[in-house]
Amino acid sequence: MDTVLSYMFSLVVLYSVFINSCYGINFNLFNVSKTFNEQQWQTATITWYGPPNGARLDGGNCGYGDSVETPPFSKMISAGGPSIFQGGSGCGACYQVRCTENAACSQNPLIVVITDNCPRCTGSSSFDLSDTAFRALASQGKADQLRNVGKLSKAQYKRVSCNFGKSIAFTIDSGSNPYYFAIEIEYESGDGNLVEIALKQKGSNTWIPMFRSWGARWALNPGSPLKPPFSIKLTEAGEGKKKKSIMAGNVIPNNWQPGQVYKSLFNF
Repeated sequence: MDTVLSYMFSLVVLYSVFINSCYGINFNLFNVSKTFNEQQWQTATITWYGPPNGARLDGGNCGYGDSVETPPFSKMISAGGPSIFQGGSGCGACYQVRCTENAACSQNPLIVVITDNCPRCTGSSSFDLSDTAFRALASQGKADQLRNVGKLSKAQYKRVSCNFGKSIAFTIDSGSNPYYFAIEIEYESGDGNLVEIALKQKGSNTWIPMFRSWGARWALNPGSPLKPPFSIKLTEAGEGKKKKSIMAGNVIPNNWQPGQVYKSLFNF
C-alpha cells in the first residue's frame, strides 16, 4: 500500500495541467539572489525606442508579442546588444539598470526584461529600453528631461535573477501539427539562460531534443506523428555554465490546439 501511495504522490508532483488563472509579478518584491547582489555594476550604454509611455513598437525578436504590454513584463522591457541578447538565449533574462550621469537621473536601480535584439546598438553591452522603462530611470518630474537626453553612455547594469512566480507559459505555435511542433516559452524564473529544451511523448522514455527556432521559440520536426500528452524538460545554464533542469510533466495535453497557452505548476 505504501508503495502505491508513493507512486501516486510522484505522479501528482510531476504532473502539470493547463490552468486559466492570471499570472503576474510585483517588481518591487523582486528576489535578487545573493550571487547577483555580490556582483559589481558594469558600464553600459542605454537608449530608448518606441512610442511615448509605451512598449516597443512590436513584441520583438524574442517572439513575446503583445505580452510585453501586460504583466509581468508591463512595458518594463529592453532590447539587448550582442552580449545581452546572445543570439536569442538572452530572451527573458532580467537586469538591473541605473543612470547616475545626468541631473535628471534618479540613481535608483530598475529591473527590465530582455525581449528583443538591438541590431543598431553600437556597444556589446547596450540596452535599448522601451520609452516607459527609460522614463522610469528619471527622478520625479524629470522624465521628459531625461527622455530628451536620448542616450546614456555611462549607465550601469548587472544581471539579476528573475522571479515570475510559479508557472512557465508554453504557447503553441500556430503552425504546429502532429509532424511539426513548436512552442514559445515565457516567464521562466531563475538566474540562467534556457540552453536546452526536450520533449517526451506518450508511451516513451526518450527525451527528444528541440532546437531554438528563434528567440524564445523552440521547435521539433520528429519525422513521424507525435503522440500527446507531452512532457517538457527545460535546462538553464547560469554563471559558470552550471546547469539546472526541471520537468513539466504532461504539460501539453491530449487535446492541445495551436495558439493555446498551457502552464506548468512550478518554475525554476
